[in-house]
Amino acid sequence: MGGDPMAAVRGDQPVGVAIVDDHPVVVEGVRAWLATEPRLTVLATGDDPDEVLRAAPDAAVVLLDLRLHGRMALDKLAELSAAGRRVVVYSEHTDPQTMLAALDAGAVAFLAKHEGREHCVETVLAAASDRPYVPPALAGAMVGDPRPDRPMLSDKEREALLLWFQSMSKASVARRMQISEHTVKQYVDRARIKYTRAGRPAATKAALLARAIEDGLVRPEEIGIYRSQATHDRPTP
Repeated sequence: MGGDPMAAVRGDQPVGVAIVDDHPVVVEGVRAWLATEPRLTVLATGDDPDEVLRAAPDAAVVLLDLRLHGRMALDKLAELSAAGRRVVVYSEHTDPQTMLAALDAGAVAFLAKHEGREHCVETVLAAASDRPYVPPALAGAMVGDPRPDRPMLSDKEREALLLWFQSMSKASVARRMQISEHTVKQYVDRARIKYTRAGRPAATKAALLARAIEDGLVRPEEIGIYRSQATHDRPTP
């Protein structure tokens, strides 16, 4: 890839976004939403991921419809994620199994198509800077996941994960815990290994956050930008 996609993440320029969806009305609607946020710019759109990314190789975030031309695109999602793309899945398929499968395949976030502009913009911005942002539909899938295999994490591993989810960088976690950045990485890697051994891999930060919330290792209220479905639906007093 040419250019410097990470310049947008650092705030030097607007975050470049590529939109992949086979419904033109959806593409135009999302483009209009993102155009309201000066920190974002749409670089290319289309219904073929390869063509879109050839047109926008420097896109920092790919907004991907999970169902393209009548078939689920989990394999393409996994391919893009393995290539280092930050993929936000944008889909009408919001059953918990599909959402969690998308995170397992490497998506950095999952956005339901019925969720509005605010969640769309915030999810893309968070994905660009590797911050956890959990829209309401995904929150419900995380909390309701019935899978029973829950690995045991040490207090230090849990603390490192919680601070990492809150702070965006392992360096800042190291400063808070008064340990080396290498040790923080070890704690995070150990947690990932434990989940992999339990048959629940968590290759991305978003997937690891999902696992931690599912298993009660991190409480929703400990992640400041987490919004549960119940909170979203309940009227403000």
